[in-house]
Amino acid sequence: MNWDIALILGIDGIANGAVYLLAGIGLVLIFSVTRVVFVPFGDIAAFAALTLAAFETGRLPPTIAMVGVLAALAVVVEVGALVRRAEYGRIAPAIGWWGILPAIPCVLAWLASRPGVPAALHIAAAVLLVVPLAPLIARIVFQPIADASVLVLLIVSLALHFLLSGLGLLFFGPEGSRTSPLASGSLTLGDGYVVSGQVILMVASAIVLSGLFFLVFEHTVTGKALRATAVNRVGARLVGIRPARTALLAYGSASLLGGLIGVLIAPVTTMYYDSGFIIGLKAFVAAIIGGLVSYPLTAVGGLAVGLVESFASFWSGALKDVIVFSLLIPVLMLRSFLSIHAEDDDEEVDQ
Repeated sequence: MNWDIALILGIDGIANGAVYLLAGIGLVLIFSVTRVVFVPFGDIAAFAALTLAAFETGRLPPTIAMVGVLAALAVVVEVGALVRRAEYGRIAPAIGWWGILPAIPCVLAWLASRPGVPAALHIAAAVLLVVPLAPLIARIVFQPIADASVLVLLIVSLALHFLLSGLGLLFFGPEGSRTSPLASGSLTLGDGYVVSGQVILMVASAIVLSGLFFLVFEHTVTGKALRATAVNRVGARLVGIRPARTALLAYGSASLLGGLIGVLIAPVTTMYYDSGFIIGLKAFVAAIIGGLVSYPLTAVGGLAVGLVESFASFWSGALKDVIVFSLLIPVLMLRSFLSIHAEDDDEEVDQ
């Protein structure tokens, strides 16, 4: 390997790391607020990419039907819960919140699927169409078991991924899709190496979105409510913050991130109905490096995963995923060594 190859691999790694950075932030956001390791996060990104591909081929996105089915199930679950509690006056708002509101991006997507619509509207419609997915899934699956253990929530989340993969196969089919580049042009570095506009867009988007998340969490009431719920759910409830509402906000924000990731990677990767699983797993590695609580460390972990994946593909394409996932071993060992265990506390008390 010479310096030219290292430069190429490094830039590709940074581009991939930008994607894992955003995905890792989404996973940490959901976990810190709800204690759910949201495995289907990558599926939402894949559905956004396939939705954009459907727009470009002139087809009505099957995501509309998927959102419609989930919205109908969410309405049934919510109305059933209200009827059991005899809260009949809240049925109409519940139908509007869980049935009508998710239908708005579906209508926008239907309008955007008509001929002659600009590509920018296709991108916006593809992102907006997947935003309701995570909140609807959370209402149907996770909200009824919100007080379960982290292990139970993880098992349910993993099962939910396989269910969504089956729905993806049903709605999108087994064919892969790749979209047109979102950015044209290129940047020439030293020694004549050319960086495509798509790679620049991916890195710039990661920087901008990370900065926006920092500003929202530090300087807005909504961000402070999310942070309070992440630190202490009981304490947040005592000061008037509703954890169920902040959880849905976290799911919606993460779903928006997933949609943006999907449209960013759609031009550089052929996406299939189950492509999101590997994206979610590598983002999980980045989140583990951040301890599932630290956004800056998660960002560093995302860049590290992207760089390791890029150089591992050069050394051994068949084993690149194994090398990436093996990062978990030293990270977990280090965290186990640095953390204080319960038996250590007991020994100190005995002494």
